[in-house]
Amino acid sequence: MKEPLVLLPGMMCDARLFGPQIAELSNDTAVMVAPVTQGERIEEIASGLLDILPKRFALAGLAMGGAVAMEIMRRAPDRVSRIALIDTHPLAETPVLAANREPMIVKVRSGRLDEVMRSEIGLNTLAPGPYRGEVLGLVMEMARTLGPEVYIRQARAMQRRKDQQATLRRCKVPALVMCGAFDTLCPVKRHEFMAELIPYAKLRVLDDAGHLPTLEQPEETTAALREWLAQPYVLQ
Repeated sequence: MKEPLVLLPGMMCDARLFGPQIAELSNDTAVMVAPVTQGERIEEIASGLLDILPKRFALAGLAMGGAVAMEIMRRAPDRVSRIALIDTHPLAETPVLAANREPMIVKVRSGRLDEVMRSEIGLNTLAPGPYRGEVLGLVMEMARTLGPEVYIRQARAMQRRKDQQATLRRCKVPALVMCGAFDTLCPVKRHEFMAELIPYAKLRVLDDAGHLPTLEQPEETTAALREWLAQPYVLQ
């Protein structure tokens, strides 16, 4: 049987982010969603997950989940059989972005989580279409479920994230780099750059998706993941 697939959600998201993929892929693949909610550093989150994940697994992370996936790859490359990085990037947080998180943390502490989430994942981060409001509604539900303490921990972890370009250059497994054409948080250019860093990486840009293609274009996303899961190893 092929290796299990581990999915890592983005900031303030849970398993519902991958709902359509879990439903389809679990027909023939063991799928698990690992939380990225514990720890104030990406390294701490990755270390905690490695204690509980299978011995070897395929790994897919979206946004913050992608940052954690890269750290897992850095720490335990022998355990990751293939990697998919979705709407994310390998760079450390800039001083400006790190500083901009502070007022957000203050607002969340004062009970304004909804307001912060609306400003971070707004309509402009998603592709236009009839389901955009529905996707945003689900994002808000997931954020409320996780709550302010998780937001603060995750914001701190993202502030301190390290550059992972060297990790990607050392990648020796089948790699998929995927994003939505309308993603303003992690634009297409960043994904092109990331795909160039990884030997033999495949770049997929979904025309009618933004920052959350798993929900915006679920069928296209699942098809791309299926193709990646079936991709043969390349002798290097």
